[in-house]
Amino acid sequence: MDYKTEYQKWIDNKNLDGALRSELEGIDDIEMRERFACHLNFGTAGLRGILGAGINRMNIYVVRRATQGLAEYVKHAHGEEKGVAIAYDSRHMSKEFAAAAAQVLCANNVKTYLFSDMRPVPELSFTVRHLGCCAGVVITASHNPKIYNGYKVYGSDGGQMAPDAADVVTKAIERVDIFDRAKSMSLDEAQRCGMLEYICDEIDCAYLENVSSQAINRGIFDELTDFGVVYTPFHGTGIKLVPRIIEQMGMKNLIIVSEQSVPDGDFPTVKSPNPEDKEGFELAIRLAEKTNTDLIIGTDPDCDRVGIIVRSSGGEYVSLTGNQTGALLCDYILSASKERGTLPDNAVVVKTVVTTEMIRPIAAFYGARVDECLTGFKFIAEKIKDYETNNTGLYMFGFEESYGYLKGTYCRDKDAVVASMLICEMAAWYKKRGMTLYDAMQELYKKYGTFAEDVRNTYCEGVDGPAKIAAIIDNIRKNPPKEVGGISVTAVRDYQSGIITYRDGHTAPTNQIKNNMLYYELENGKGWFAIRPSGTEPKFKVYFGYCDKDADKAEAALSAIVQDVGRFTNN
Repeated sequence: MDYKTEYQKWIDNKNLDGALRSELEGIDDIEMRERFACHLNFGTAGLRGILGAGINRMNIYVVRRATQGLAEYVKHAHGEEKGVAIAYDSRHMSKEFAAAAAQVLCANNVKTYLFSDMRPVPELSFTVRHLGCCAGVVITASHNPKIYNGYKVYGSDGGQMAPDAADVVTKAIERVDIFDRAKSMSLDEAQRCGMLEYICDEIDCAYLENVSSQAINRGIFDELTDFGVVYTPFHGTGIKLVPRIIEQMGMKNLIIVSEQSVPDGDFPTVKSPNPEDKEGFELAIRLAEKTNTDLIIGTDPDCDRVGIIVRSSGGEYVSLTGNQTGALLCDYILSASKERGTLPDNAVVVKTVVTTEMIRPIAAFYGARVDECLTGFKFIAEKIKDYETNNTGLYMFGFEESYGYLKGTYCRDKDAVVASMLICEMAAWYKKRGMTLYDAMQELYKKYGTFAEDVRNTYCEGVDGPAKIAAIIDNIRKNPPKEVGGISVTAVRDYQSGIITYRDGHTAPTNQIKNNMLYYELENGKGWFAIRPSGTEPKFKVYFGYCDKDADKAEAALSAIVQDVGRFTNN
């Protein structure tokens, strides 16, 4: 693609938005190439990119083009009457992009349901199922920095769009000229002719009813009237429903970080609105210290992921990783179900390939099965669909290491609303036993062994970033390590070829769809590491795990593996 020609096409367009035109005037050749050398890629996670002018940026024209492609997909599926639901978060331009998407869909005679205000992503997933829509759209960039926004597309099952469907939409988008081919009509006209319907509190109530049905120990907060939790929505959509569900469950002492409770796309109190980063919890920790609170919860701007801070036995506030929180939730859900006699014989827990292996001994202890899938909650959603369609299991819980959890099948994406509710309930349950969640985690380690884990990110930004990432991973694929950290590699899973190659030379299938990920199993089955490109950010991720009954040995082995792998990943 000739980036200079694309640039000139934008500059020559007399109707180009004035603010975007100002961005483009006087840019140098490097910046021109960054913005116009390629279109922002549409994949199973939809679109995500930096806000600004250009075909490799998030702007009103890119959103309209993508939505015209989606409209063609919906019409091909004869889904015009079923329609599309649209939600958005607190980011800059989210409301405007949501309106633009609605205008295009309505102009294509596709019934459109638009939330009247920002809402969590999982509620959109629920809404698609609840209203029987053909598809759904959420305008969000999750936990990315403030300069980003995105466009996530959901299928009729409420899960993120599957790869084959995303390919169909991509081909439809490619046929749309960025300025001339996207249809549009005003929202007022769309509402008058019945194509547009605004979604209000009725859907909130239905969604929260389904969330509350996932509670296990109802009434526990009546017994612990002094139990408190500090909550921060990081300036995002969580403020809409997380306090509401927790208060519905009877907890009287929810303390909200006021400075972070106001929706704001600048995220002024944090470097990044990411619940994985302890830095963002600084205000919450101060408030917890002041109020003598043991638990802090934070949800990302679109409220599909949740991070927690707990007080240790020494009184320090420490972060629990997504793996640790998931392990605690899994054990709590299975143990409570077994205690009540409601744990079915065909109970299933779902984890992604790079999620903690600790789930296996936990599930085995309670007689549940563990199923594994590729990274991305859409694959967990596909598992749920399979269980329901083929009666192959009863879904109990699913999660991924990146702080995403789901109990229940009312929606098909990770849900920080239900996770926040269950974390509060779980913390109260342990509180009755004189324990914090930190104590509970140590108890699990004593029972199942210490699972030491880590994840490292390497960013490769710019238009050449994807090629650099692909080259790094391909180099490792061609030159696989024989050992790392002094531990032999016993098997290599190449999810791109679909083949597992063992040390003795024999092979087996991965039994997963093709994906650019490598996974290395280490001697004695205690350790592993994996590498894959991120699906939402310009980086590749390396995941590590090692288990030992001795915590010091587990940490030492993990450290050696991380250091050694860093040699050939520049990590």
